[in-house]
Amino acid sequence: MILIGIGSNVEGPWGPPHETVRRAFSALDEHPLRLLKASRAIVTAPYGRTDQPDFVNAVAEIGTDLEPRVLLEHLHAIERRAGRRRTLHWGPRTLDLDLLDHHGVVLSGLAGREGEPPLVLPHPGIPERSFVLRPIAEIAPHWRHPVLGETASDLLKRLEESN
Repeated sequence: MILIGIGSNVEGPWGPPHETVRRAFSALDEHPLRLLKASRAIVTAPYGRTDQPDFVNAVAEIGTDLEPRVLLEHLHAIERRAGRRRTLHWGPRTLDLDLLDHHGVVLSGLAGREGEPPLVLPHPGIPERSFVLRPIAEIAPHWRHPVLGETASDLLKRLEESN
């Protein structure tokens, strides 16, 4: 199972955030990718930097033969098509596509091109982010975190109980 986190909180070439997320689903269904499932879009408060508009978030399950680093580069190309410019960490963005899980592969820092951060799988923020866990639980109720072994529902319940 390959899971992609989707987020948008500012208007860009693809329109306002809800439209951008809808168009991201379409982009995730263009060769060499196949959109298998898509969660509902949810509106959530910003994470990290709170002085910005709310986000529209969703998760998609896709199919592809691309290896993780190549897939991540493909996702970055989709972000650029949607007007994404990487300027401020956790700042506003037209589109954010996060590779959450790639068939349960565990990577602790696969180096990419110069200037790109290392790829870590599963995405390290999954257990702390309800805006990721809730959509995963919706479309992939049997998915288990590759390191923790818990389902998204279990992780979400623990997160909500700790807050």
